Amino acid sequence: MAKASNDLFSTLRTYLTKVTEGERSPAEVAAAVNSWARESADALKAKIHEEVESSVAKMGFIKRDEFDRLAAQVAALGGKTANAKKSATKKATPKKATPKKATVKKVKKTPAKKVVKK
Repeated sequence: MAKASNDLFSTLRTYLTKVTEGERSPAEVAAAVNSWARESADALKAKIHEEVESSVAKMGFIKRDEFDRLAAQVAALGGKTANAKKSATKKATPKKATPKKATVKKVKKTPAKKVVKK
């Protein structure tokens, strides 16, 4: 911060000297200072934006537009897979069986047949 204030005072001294020596009019100096202030503000905003982006990325956050784009992609994929799952579920779901009385039948066990490979 001290460097920025030194730069500001140095710039103002330079412009003041030019006005007192008659090299520039007060209006020209005011316009130059105004332009310099705007450029400095823009540079400062850009630096702050870069620092915030860097810090936020380190924390693992994403921007709202990135989130919205990802959410739209997931919704598009989810819609396709949800429809496929619904149709597969409808086909694979067996009808409920009505309960019946259990009857026990005696089954004769037959010996297993051996399979011979040729």
